[in-house]
Amino acid sequence: MMDSSNLPGRGLGQKLRAARLSTTFLVLGALSAGILAGSVVTGKVSGKEQQRVDSSDARPLVIPSPANLSNGFSAIVKQVGPAVVNINTESLPKESAVPKGHRGQGNGGDQGDMQDFFNRFFGGQGSQGGGGDDEDGGGPGPRRALGSGFIVDPRGYIITNNHVVDKADHIYVKLSTDPEGGPGDQGRRATVIGTDKETDIAVIKIDANQPLPTIKLGNSDGAQVGDWVLAIGSPFGLSQTVSAGIVSAKNRSIDEGPGPGGVATNQFQKFIQTDAAINPGNSGGPLVDLSGQVIGMNTAIYTQSMGSQGVGFAMPSNTLANVYNMLISPDHKVTRGSIGIQFQAAQSSAVGRVYGFASTGGVLVGQVTPNGPASKAGLQPGDIITSVNGTSVKDGDDLVAIISAKRPGSSVTLTYMRGGKPMSASVGIADRAKLFSDMAANGGDNDTPEDVDSGQNKLGIKVQATTPAVAKKLGISGGVTVTSVRPGSFADEIGLGQGAVITEINRQRVVDENSYRSVVAGLKPGTDVVFVIHYANGPASAGQSYVGGTLP
Repeated sequence: MMDSSNLPGRGLGQKLRAARLSTTFLVLGALSAGILAGSVVTGKVSGKEQQRVDSSDARPLVIPSPANLSNGFSAIVKQVGPAVVNINTESLPKESAVPKGHRGQGNGGDQGDMQDFFNRFFGGQGSQGGGGDDEDGGGPGPRRALGSGFIVDPRGYIITNNHVVDKADHIYVKLSTDPEGGPGDQGRRATVIGTDKETDIAVIKIDANQPLPTIKLGNSDGAQVGDWVLAIGSPFGLSQTVSAGIVSAKNRSIDEGPGPGGVATNQFQKFIQTDAAINPGNSGGPLVDLSGQVIGMNTAIYTQSMGSQGVGFAMPSNTLANVYNMLISPDHKVTRGSIGIQFQAAQSSAVGRVYGFASTGGVLVGQVTPNGPASKAGLQPGDIITSVNGTSVKDGDDLVAIISAKRPGSSVTLTYMRGGKPMSASVGIADRAKLFSDMAANGGDNDTPEDVDSGQNKLGIKVQATTPAVAKKLGISGGVTVTSVRPGSFADEIGLGQGAVITEINRQRVVDENSYRSVVAGLKPGTDVVFVIHYANGPASAGQSYVGGTLP
């Protein structure tokens, strides 16, 4: 047998392996030498740095004496800070009325964009459970939330937002001077004195063994756009946080889409807008001017991230004072006057020309509540209210401000236009809450008409005769219901939408399809066209509204 070690192929393989091993050791040796060289160089540098250097010519730093800055913000904070409180609430778990697996249209769904546009501090207007700003997750245990407030009476009366304490089972208040307790120390127990959802204002009280520090309310009418303001509160639970900004705008309305009757849904909420940074937890805290007086209460933010984006809203101090005085009264509630009408301001020039609005404005009566004060005084839909007790009324805000401030049981003198002729009447004042609750209780059924095309397309709409059920619900005799609207048409441009019930066009009654076609046939290009409409799917109290424009 031949020795395998002497085979030519075997010897060649061993030689190649030997060559590869030699090359590997050479590379490793080179790397090791580089590493050692680097260590030596580093050692030399390190040794130089560690040499003692003479620093006898260096001068020690000296901490200067405290200096008062010229802006004066710190003095204001020291003045008002002790009266600003931290509010935390606890809501006990309650059995849900919504079946498991069912999701409502609260914060999500199609409302996402609108909810991003306007969010209450406590996580959106659709929040469930307790109120407050920053809330715990939706676990099975108690839900806790944080907010702010400020003391206005040394006996312990505090103003905050209604949404901070709404639906809370326990409310606790911590003063800036209270010592920090353990995990179980939530603060002093507070009691709700009264709330007003219309303005989102609440008054709570804590017991006090000695007079508490208070903050003074200023006159919000004196605040000017551009004035410096400070917002104080507990954003994200960080108590006594201060941010500075200016008054960005006044008399600002938010979430002001009209209700079924064309009336603003938050007509008692007119805010001071500010760019002072306010965040979740600031709600209920004061917005103060440079005199240290409260000119507003931080209430809402415009945000797409639940954080400050430089647009915040504060309820004016004059509104706070008026509501507070009513909430601490023996009845602990806010009473507002009403004459029992739904109205619409003169927004369209076509409406103004057809119905005779004065150039200075006025309020167009859309609905008169049966047996209400205005009805008893003889007012009718289509009347234009121009003044109250001699004070001119330029829009619905003016009318609401004047009438709501009147005491139920009193009366006012209204001046109005009917058919172009001035008239006047003495109208009694009723309790708005009671009047509106009676209107809601008298609502009818929810029948809706079938979608039948009437064949009328001149205005870009198709209509059908209004069903007796809908007519009865709305309190009208006849009319036609819009079943479709052509995109880009005249009706689409003026906002005449599907489901609207037309009862009048340019002061001519519409009782059925024949009368509708007759009126429309007489309309010419360039004609001002105004529709009196009702909302078939709205409540009975929605009343009528007016939409119009110039026919192209």
